[in-house]
Amino acid sequence: MKAHKLPTLSVKEYIQQEIESNTKYEFHNGKIYALAGGTLNHGLISGNVYSEMRNKLKENGSQCLPFNSDIKLNIELSKSYVYPDTMVICGDIERSDEDSNSVTNPVLIVEVLSKSTAEYDRGDKFHLYRKIPSFKEYVLIEQKKYVVDVHYKSNNSDLWRITRYEGLDKIVKLQSIGVEISMEELYFRTEINPVE
Repeated sequence: MKAHKLPTLSVKEYIQQEIESNTKYEFHNGKIYALAGGTLNHGLISGNVYSEMRNKLKENGSQCLPFNSDIKLNIELSKSYVYPDTMVICGDIERSDEDSNSVTNPVLIVEVLSKSTAEYDRGDKFHLYRKIPSFKEYVLIEQKKYVVDVHYKSNNSDLWRITRYEGLDKIVKLQSIGVEISMEELYFRTEINPVE
């Protein structure tokens, strides 16, 4: 987690801090952490995954709706607020009791990995996300190589299966929302140097 620490706050103070500073912060049980800006590849991949999901869900007549990183997620069991790069909610949108601009019931969450956040996204953040009852699928997208890891668990199971997709010729299958996205579309217009 990229962070500039500030004093312990209540949820109400945290929300007020975001409004007054016009800055996005993660909130974890009273502590807030300012979010750093992303790279060009990060922004492109995030935009690509959001638009591909939106178009395919719309084409399928799905009741699922994608959200970009402007939408805050409240993880109620851990008193946390975070901003996933993309998330999908199926059916009714459930909002946080403490912050009506925050949602609580994603089925799928996407994080585009960066050098500073990859360990957090794969570890502690995934642990936080698993506390969300509706959560079934976690998609981790590398931004410096053509690699996507999809963690998926079926209903009534605590067992997470991991599928890795490598290379632009692969199709990423998102089981929780019934969508397939080509790696070519995910990485559209990105600049990746395979030697790095």
